[in-house]
Amino acid sequence: MKKVLVALLLLVTAGVLLASPMPLASQAAQKTIKDPGEYNAYITAFNTTDPVQKAALMEAFLKQYPDSIVKTEAMENAMAAYQQAGNQAKVEELAKLLLQNDANSVRALAILSYLTRAKGTPAAAQEGRAYSERGLKAMTTWAKPENMSDDEFGKLRTQMAFIFNGAAGFGALQNKEFDVARDYYGKALAIDMSSLQDAYQAGIAELSMTPQDLTGYWHIARAQGLAQAQNNAAGAKAIGDYGRQQYNRYHGSVDGWENFAKQSMAQSSPPAQADLQKLITPKPTPCDIAVQAVTDAVKNDGVKDLSFGDYEFVLQQRDCSPAGKQADENIWKYIQDKQKGGEAKLKLVGVKVIAATTDAIDAALTEENQTANKADLHVVLDKPVAKAPAVGSSTDVTGVITSYTPDPFLFTMEKAELPAATKPTPVKPRPGTKGKPSAVKPGTRKPAA
Repeated sequence: MKKVLVALLLLVTAGVLLASPMPLASQAAQKTIKDPGEYNAYITAFNTTDPVQKAALMEAFLKQYPDSIVKTEAMENAMAAYQQAGNQAKVEELAKLLLQNDANSVRALAILSYLTRAKGTPAAAQEGRAYSERGLKAMTTWAKPENMSDDEFGKLRTQMAFIFNGAAGFGALQNKEFDVARDYYGKALAIDMSSLQDAYQAGIAELSMTPQDLTGYWHIARAQGLAQAQNNAAGAKAIGDYGRQQYNRYHGSVDGWENFAKQSMAQSSPPAQADLQKLITPKPTPCDIAVQAVTDAVKNDGVKDLSFGDYEFVLQQRDCSPAGKQADENIWKYIQDKQKGGEAKLKLVGVKVIAATTDAIDAALTEENQTANKADLHVVLDKPVAKAPAVGSSTDVTGVITSYTPDPFLFTMEKAELPAATKPTPVKPRPGTKGKPSAVKPGTRKPAA
């Protein structure tokens, strides 16, 4: 999952921030620069249109006037110029310098949140989350710059909140705090539902929760549609494969996934949980299967047709639910009725000896347990035998099943008997053999020992 996540993250985020620089900082006109040389140097740098030259002039200004009243503005303008020029390393460098000068710089925190998220590594994700959570806190006291309208400031706050919540969500996702990640992504997507990376990562967070948040399937399908709309074939395939695999694991098959995904791609918001639960049903649990098998058997008078392997499976689910308990009671009652309350004995044919003494045997009853050499039957003999049966051999046992434990499963049979040992039939010598038995011809069964 991590490789797909990181690859897709880099694929869909590359260049977005650098191609869309944030509004410039407030200008020196709101502050008084008393030194004419300092003022002219700042204005010259500010009015330069070439972003590379502008960034260089702003950095030169900062070196020449390190204590300038417009130091913050110069840093922000240099950072924005490098952003326009596509120099990501210098953007990150200036953003960190800006934070040293102003620990609550929302712009610098937003830039660093975005850039660290784009690196895609677990360490960078946690760094980005720290920047983001600082940024969200700083926004609560962020004052509107004097040269910015209320509308512009509102849009800028929305942009910052989108960046912070998405980056914080990614950090929480990498840290496996899936419910926290879901909440952050939800806030980011409430701002921009068309965000491919946030939709995809929100889906991963939701489907990684226990129990799963079914909204994750919608977000995955939505992200696949967004990738297709962006002609991002590799991203669309990776997302679609992930969604299909998760759906198959939850539902038990891929039936219905393509139709669900197609509908989700055309929707602007996810269905309610109740509707999702109808659209995406979980595969039957062992408990469901056991209950249904006994329900059908009782209805059709077919309990007698179930095997001991079936009985074991049902009895193992005894504590799974009230219905499982009822199914267990039906099977156990059938076994006891067949034994007439202990007066009649059951004969189990061909059990495999796993361990044995002269008065007890641990045996494998079902084919699966015989293959695994796993005992599911403890036999207490009514009378000790002269010689314990060999481990690995097959034998019949007759007795009364008196109890069982569901996990690990083990029947207990008491008052048990093994088949009586058969005596070899004497072979009379033919005339002329001097008392020796005749040779056994190839292909014939040897006499019993």
